Amino acid sequence: MQRRKFIKEISLTAAGLAVSPYIFNSCSPKKKRNILFIMTDDHAFQAISSYGSKLNKTPNIDRLAKEGMLFEQSFVTNSICGPSRACMLTGKYNHINGMLDNSTTFDGSQQTFVKILKEHGYQTAIVGKWHLKSEPTGFDYWNILPGQGYYYNPDFIEMGEKKRIEGYVTDLTTDFALSWLDKRDKSDPFCLLLHHKAPHRNWMPGPEYLDKYDNEKLPLPETFYDDYNTRSESAKTQTMKIDEDMYIEYDLKVPISEDERDQFKNEKLDDQWWENIFSRMTEEQRIEWNKAYDDENEQFKKANLKGKELAEWKYQRYIKDYLRCVASVDDNVGRVLDYLKENNLDDNTLVVYTSDQGFYLGEHGWFDKRFMYEESHKTPLIIRAPNGSKGIVNKENMVVNIDYAPTFLDYAGVAIPNEMQGKSLRKILDGKNPADWRKAVYYHYFEYPAEHGVKRHYGIRTERYKLIHFYYDIDAWELYDLEKDPHEINNVYDNSEYQNIIAELKSELQKLREQYDDTDETKYLPKGNIKVDHKGIGATVIFEHPYASKYSGNNPNALFDGWRGPEELVSHVDFSVWQGFEKNDLIAKVDFGKEIEINKISAGFLHFLESWIFLPEFVEYAYSQDNRNFVNLGKVSRKGDIKSTKLVREMYEINANKIKTQYLKIIAKNIGLCPDWHQGFGKPAWLFADEVIIK
Repeated sequence: MQRRKFIKEISLTAAGLAVSPYIFNSCSPKKKRNILFIMTDDHAFQAISSYGSKLNKTPNIDRLAKEGMLFEQSFVTNSICGPSRACMLTGKYNHINGMLDNSTTFDGSQQTFVKILKEHGYQTAIVGKWHLKSEPTGFDYWNILPGQGYYYNPDFIEMGEKKRIEGYVTDLTTDFALSWLDKRDKSDPFCLLLHHKAPHRNWMPGPEYLDKYDNEKLPLPETFYDDYNTRSESAKTQTMKIDEDMYIEYDLKVPISEDERDQFKNEKLDDQWWENIFSRMTEEQRIEWNKAYDDENEQFKKANLKGKELAEWKYQRYIKDYLRCVASVDDNVGRVLDYLKENNLDDNTLVVYTSDQGFYLGEHGWFDKRFMYEESHKTPLIIRAPNGSKGIVNKENMVVNIDYAPTFLDYAGVAIPNEMQGKSLRKILDGKNPADWRKAVYYHYFEYPAEHGVKRHYGIRTERYKLIHFYYDIDAWELYDLEKDPHEINNVYDNSEYQNIIAELKSELQKLREQYDDTDETKYLPKGNIKVDHKGIGATVIFEHPYASKYSGNNPNALFDGWRGPEELVSHVDFSVWQGFEKNDLIAKVDFGKEIEINKISAGFLHFLESWIFLPEFVEYAYSQDNRNFVNLGKVSRKGDIKSTKLVREMYEINANKIKTQYLKIIAKNIGLCPDWHQGFGKPAWLFADEVIIK
């Protein structure tokens, strides 16, 4: 052994023994525990048979549970992809690590458990989904999917070089992970993050799973037809319902021809979005895909289903595709476990299986996550530890995803930084029950206004109760007695019998907020909108293409209501004054009600790359005396580079030279589809306008 490496390893071992209560069976650095961290995206605990799934079998994940410990009370701090991953890496809540929502970029300069392990002699690697926008830091090797990644023939970025690889993403991710394990320096311990894309939306099964569940009718969740009767506005106004908010092509894989569009005019259509994904497939892959879906799709179109029949057809298509993706994950978990055993690594490797959060599989009629309700708040967690407890279902200890980082460091024999807010699970995995373990968990969701319309909220969950506060443009509390109401359909916050419980929970909630330094939610709110005065206020607007109902500006004539967006924009944009147009141009005829003199017209538009909102290519203005024959005033092209600018509000301004008119026409050109360099390539682009100011 080289002298420098020998001295380094001896000093690291000594340091590890000084800070850890655990002494390994051998002091040799070769006996340091390896770490394999397997994470899937959106894998609901309801779809794992060792968690009691009524839908599917997961024999390989179950195998891990039989050889380790399964946690029944495993939760996330913020049920959304990027923020959850940031919590796992840093051991800190999102208001501390800075990754509040999916629109923000992870600050890779901060401390992570991976960096600490690397400093202490570990070989570190991540393969698969990263989803934090910045490049991975602290890894000797990384090979990641850009953004969400694709299921078929995905692009991978290997150490900065982007390549398209033929195959199915779950298989490829496992291939790359096993290849790295083969090629690594066997003399050093390893920490491998194996992070799968599946079963994330849009749930595209691999070739060998396309016909799985074909002849089965899977059971509807008990709450599929939930009416949200006792819940706050947030549960009622979300846009994540299976029967209303899924795209017929992208989500449900039913291509719609031009001749069929009228039949499906009430559905969400996205032909280009789906076509871009489908076009990535090889001819052989497309043939197999069509063979699996075409007949059923044709039967669906002929049936022309309505109401509950349509909703339940969508559920069956969704849940079967989702479970097909899970089956591929499970098989690949088996491949990895087999590799560890065949290479004599299983006895010395800490293996963790989890998901970045839970997911709705039709409960409350939903897909997606975000809410603090159980299906998205709770996430699977199975850990097989060297010399740890085996075949144990832990129902007592409440675990949070900020606990993962300290646990990894503890097993590596490395000091846990004081700034980490989580706790090591090592004593629990060794069969002990720490007397000082938490009795409640704290949750805070920030991503609103945003996709799916789930309002900001924070809350506390104890073994029996869950108290949630929705805030920002709402002030609503919800309380659930999980013992009496495990499906969370009966909000008892206004029930007089629970008032003492509410007082106790609010007191405990405040203590947790103080403990985690999250006492002022107003720090993270969008900047306020601005009141402006101008000649056009009160004008009536008629659009050629309607704005999206969820981005209405709270007023059909919002472009002339006297409110505009803030000068300073942050990543949490308040969309309340903006009117949004998905894929379509903004084409508006404006009636001022009387003739006015116009010297200048200024229209404000938003550019927000992370939310797929782009500045218009140009804006044209014209005026008319009779609202039929219009005289062109001119065209204003966008100024900025839409690729390099992430967030800006731009004014499209033109001098009108004192024209007198009652009518105005505005055309703002939407780019139509997200460009090829954008993470949403091929999907509909948004155009957002706030106030048109007339001087």
